[in-house]
Amino acid sequence: MTLPEAANRWLDAHYADLVAWRRHIHAHPELGRQEFATTQFVASHLAEAGLNPKVLPGGTGLTCDIGPDSGARIALRADMDALPIQEETGLPYASRRPGVMHACGHDAHTAILLGAARILLGQRDKLAGRVRFIFQSAEEINEGAQRMIDEGVLEGVDEIYGLHNLPTLAAGKVATRYGSLMGSVDRFAVTVEGKGGHGAIPDQSVDPVVAASAIVTGLQTAVSREVSPFEPVVVTVGSFRAGDTYNVIPQRAELTGTVRTFSPAVQRTMRERIERLVGQIAAAYRCSVSVDYMELTPVLVSDDACVAHTEQAVDQLIGRENRTEAAPTLAGEDFALYLRHVPGCFFWLGSGPRENAERAYGLHHPKFRINEECLPLGASLLAAVAVTRLSGT
Repeated sequence: MTLPEAANRWLDAHYADLVAWRRHIHAHPELGRQEFATTQFVASHLAEAGLNPKVLPGGTGLTCDIGPDSGARIALRADMDALPIQEETGLPYASRRPGVMHACGHDAHTAILLGAARILLGQRDKLAGRVRFIFQSAEEINEGAQRMIDEGVLEGVDEIYGLHNLPTLAAGKVATRYGSLMGSVDRFAVTVEGKGGHGAIPDQSVDPVVAASAIVTGLQTAVSREVSPFEPVVVTVGSFRAGDTYNVIPQRAELTGTVRTFSPAVQRTMRERIERLVGQIAAAYRCSVSVDYMELTPVLVSDDACVAHTEQAVDQLIGRENRTEAAPTLAGEDFALYLRHVPGCFFWLGSGPRENAERAYGLHHPKFRINEECLPLGASLLAAVAVTRLSGT
């Protein structure tokens, strides 16, 4: 029996299980580094199938291997965490936890990887190497992949593959890309210190609100006047906090923001640029300032050979006409950290409606929905990618 035949047979018998797994996780979302119940849910289903899952220290995240020790080792990864968003879908299996929602589809990713494990379990005697399943925590807060790497999940791994659902791409389709697919993610936090006082006597104070406002405006020149227009870069200030009442000049103002780019070279220059602009603008307004700048994830660049093998698996399963070239996005993914250590491929799995997918609610929206038709294709694709790589085809 070929893998597609085995996958179809398993999916015909267990499609309802895939949906049930996804809906259970969707109804019980957990934020990054808090996925204790989700981890145990996955571990219990793997153990019931006769596998030996290994939960990471701390109780969030796990791995599981299938296949012989000899030969190559291919890793497949799914993320499990939710977002601090109040769900507005009205679905019968909507989140039961106020203010927490699987608005990015990690519930589907987890169910898909569980399905791939079950498919490959039935083919374990035919595997020419080992497959490692990585169920990762804390992707949304850019901490999970590095923690998994620190715990040794890539030891002995030759290649790694992962997917992300895309609601603006119809279910039944896949998008791949050579080169940069997703942007780097940097985070900065700025604290502007002034001298608080009465709002009616500004000359006796040093106003950090005015200084911070100038910093927000001035940061735009970090891109518009210091980076080539041919290099996509985004600098966004996402929060601005200062003061508690209308007639008081506060002592301090706090900003947080993010920097995104497709260029590793540009990413390396942004820390100095942000710190210089912030410091000099604050000084012009007689304020002191501190900047905490963190490089969280690099640009996500898949390995060309791994992309080619993924495309081969896609074309064999659903036909070349259902594969498209992915558009680059400055959204980030900590899967990029795995790719710093081993070659691999990350691709988009269509999860939108069959028609008018481009009008679907996007990722991180409170009305975001998954077209569950994507679940069996995702599971069979990950299984196929692993098997074809292990067989050398």
